[in-house]
Amino acid sequence: MLTGLLIGNENLSAEADAVFERTSPLTGEVVTRAAAASIADARKAADAAATALPAWAALGPNARRALLMAAADAIAARAAEFTTAMTDETGATAAWGGFNVHLAAQMLREAAALITQVGGETIPSDRPGCIAMSVRQPAGVVLGIAPWNAPVILGVRAVATPLACGCTVVLKASELCPRTHLLIGEAMRDAGLPPGVVNIVTNAPADAGAIVEALVRHKAVRRVNFTGSTRVGRIIARLCADELKPALLELGGKAPFLVLDDADLDEAVAAAAFGAFMNSGQICMSTERIIVDVAVADAFAAKFAAKVATLKAADPRHGPTPLGSVVDPHVAAAIEALIADAVGKGAVLHRAADPAGTLLSAAVLDHVTPAMTIYAEESFGPVTTIVRVDGDEEAVRVANDTEYGLTSAVFTRDIARGLGVAARIEAGMCHINGPTVHDEAQMPFGGTKSSGYGRFGGKAGIAEFTELRWITIDTQPGHFPI
Repeated sequence: MLTGLLIGNENLSAEADAVFERTSPLTGEVVTRAAAASIADARKAADAAATALPAWAALGPNARRALLMAAADAIAARAAEFTTAMTDETGATAAWGGFNVHLAAQMLREAAALITQVGGETIPSDRPGCIAMSVRQPAGVVLGIAPWNAPVILGVRAVATPLACGCTVVLKASELCPRTHLLIGEAMRDAGLPPGVVNIVTNAPADAGAIVEALVRHKAVRRVNFTGSTRVGRIIARLCADELKPALLELGGKAPFLVLDDADLDEAVAAAAFGAFMNSGQICMSTERIIVDVAVADAFAAKFAAKVATLKAADPRHGPTPLGSVVDPHVAAAIEALIADAVGKGAVLHRAADPAGTLLSAAVLDHVTPAMTIYAEESFGPVTTIVRVDGDEEAVRVANDTEYGLTSAVFTRDIARGLGVAARIEAGMCHINGPTVHDEAQMPFGGTKSSGYGRFGGKAGIAEFTELRWITIDTQPGHFPI
């Protein structure tokens, strides 16, 4: 399938008709031929967003809300198309595709509800007769850069709140799912969003750095949001710092899942399995470290290994399956290398089935120690680890023994104890008696440390995509010293 750029609501070829190919992780066959934007094409998209900005920013809240609600409906109406594209380009299961569409539509509806919450306040002034107020105004053109792993959710998240705040957007699509990300823009165009409000840029992998730099440095771009790896996030942060442009970065994770000695083990097993293996562990929130008190470690490990044995990967094109494909053969090889390293250093491996190309079944490594690479390195695949600890203090220490700080979980029957442990975990999010994988459109979503900074979602997102201004009105003559 051949796809183009979306600029000013028009599907356009790239300069010189340049294209690149995305192949299936399952078969190696070409599934998408996408426009390979040049720097000139990227600038054209930012120019279109800048041209559309004044009218979109001035549009009344009810009119803007109606368009975002229509966009949510348009995304939902294309569910089958999105799911097919995700399976073709990333090897995702139908269930994951359907959930992506469902949550993305929710995000647009939540953004629509935020529109009349973009407000300021009056502030008492010491100046006689002075009315002082703060107001929030659209920041300008927003550059969103979204990844492949939850492409509809994260592609929509990159643009929804900016649109609600009156900004226009350029979404730079992932090279691994250009067709999926282009569908977002086409659905929004079908919903009636004006030309230039949402623009989609696809590019060849080799050109990614140059395209991102051109867009970040474009004079009309005033905010940048990026979801992806910590390595790339640091590059974008440096670019934004050079331009003095605020960035919202949601990066890697190594989520800890703490099982205290009084935990409901059956519930903990179910939540940990969901958190570790949903979308084959290819989620920034995935449960990468199960930190279990030694008092219950043997019992937990036995129950968890039994659950893992039921989670076998299969080709998602052939029917429902709990796990589909990982995104790339190189990813599969890297995960197998992490497993081999850990086993070679004393870890005990339990897995549902042997690997078959990019079809990796669920796996857990027990008795993991800091000497093993997987203890610290994000695996981003269908493998998790069990680290055994003695008491709450050691559990918290191990939970914080990572450069990352995105999400976490604590299982205990004592809620006060759970709150005390949660307060000491260095992460932007913590779920007591719930999985590490948890996202809702209205919640402040983001991390700390090497997991990034800033918050998507709900009212917290308004601050990311608006300028807070101070405005005064003098109602009586002033008294000036000179």
